[in-house]
Order: sequence, then C-alpha cells, then structure tokens
Amino acid sequence: MLAINDCEQDYFTFLANKEFPCVAAKAALSRDHIRVFVADHMACPKDDSSIIDFMYSFVDEFRNSTDLFHSAVLIFKGPDIFNEQMFDQLLWQRLQSFANIDAQQYPYDKRVSSDPRSKDFSFSIKEEGFYIIGLHPASNREARRFKYPAMVFNPHQQFVDLRSTNRYDKMKKIVRQRDTIYSGSVNPMLQDFGQSSEVFQYSGRKYDKSWQCPLKINNHQLSNENHSTT
Repeated sequence: MLAINDCEQDYFTFLANKEFPCVAAKAALSRDHIRVFVADHMACPKDDSSIIDFMYSFVDEFRNSTDLFHSAVLIFKGPDIFNEQMFDQLLWQRLQSFANIDAQQYPYDKRVSSDPRSKDFSFSIKEEGFYIIGLHPASNREARRFKYPAMVFNPHQQFVDLRSTNRYDKMKKIVRQRDTIYSGSVNPMLQDFGQSSEVFQYSGRKYDKSWQCPLKINNHQLSNENHSTT
C-alpha cells in the first residue's frame, strides 16, 4: 500500500468530519475511490505536466470502474490564500494551463459543451468531462474551507448516471439540507445540474452579473480521427 502523505491525510480527515455535507464525497472516501496529487505552488506551472499525467491515469481508472463516486483531487502546498479573489485567479490560471496541455493530445468530450457560457459546459480532460470544486481556507463557505488550496475533479458522467437512475434529486436534497446546517445557508452560487453553466460554481466565489469566465478552450476544434483516446 502506498504511504499517505500529510496533505492527503488532511483531506481525508476533512471529508470524514461527520458534519461535512457532501454525501457523494463521503461515499467516494469509503470506497477508496479518491485519488490525490500533491503539487507545490498553485501559481507555478512546473507541476502541470505531471498533474495532467495523473489526471489521465485517473480517467483510465474511472472508465474501467462500474462503481459510482470517484474523484481526483489536486492539493497545492502554497500559496497562503488570503481571499476568494486570489484563489479564483489562480484556479482559472491553472485550468487554462491544463486545457492547453490537453488540447495538444485530445479533442473535447463530445458529450458536453466546450463553451464556458453554455449550461452544458464541463471541463474536459482526455475527452472526459469534469465538474470542479475549489477549496481553500478563505472560502465564504464552511464546506469549502480546506487548509490548502485544492481542486476536486468529479467526472460529469457520474451526475448523468445519477439522473438516469433517479438518484440525483434525492442526493441533491440531502446535500443541500446538510450544507444549510453546516454553513448556515445554501450556496447562493449553486444551480441545479444542467440549468446554467457550472463555471459559476467552480471556485466558490460570489460573482456579480458582469463576470465572464476567463477560460479559453482550444481543443474543441481537434478531430477524433487525428487523436487517439487510449
């Protein structure tokens, strides 16, 4: 068994708190379906290629599993996050870098939109859509206050599968009830699955109506004929 480093253990402890509201994350933890990569500094691109390799391995593992509730977690040792604007800027900076690297090898997941303005958008890596949750110590939401800046990648297909088996609405209701108790209210940025673009939910920051997602997707123009999915 691989040794668990301190950052990884801190994340598992964070999820294991009995009051933590996300039951899907708890299920992933109990099933040993969470994979963690610990990087150095969130503003530095030096680990990006290794992160992409980690994500590609995660995608392969997820696709070969018949179980629900998998997630990949990127934890950054720094910097110290002092406000939501700082984390928000770094999150989009890293996601842009990931998207640029992925675009050199794979087209976009055809099951989702590559337009961040679309209600069908999801962030694609190795042709697999992901819903992303940002965590950091300065978050306005108690459920997102983790001691390190982190990004949780949840496969989009899991939400589709939950809806197809009529389990999504039940889980959503439970999570929102638990979050109201844990954080004092329901996240004002939270929208129902498929109602509006999920980019508004990634960092946890409260956006005003003038905000536009800075992400520029380039690999939606690539063709499947010229790129392997293996």
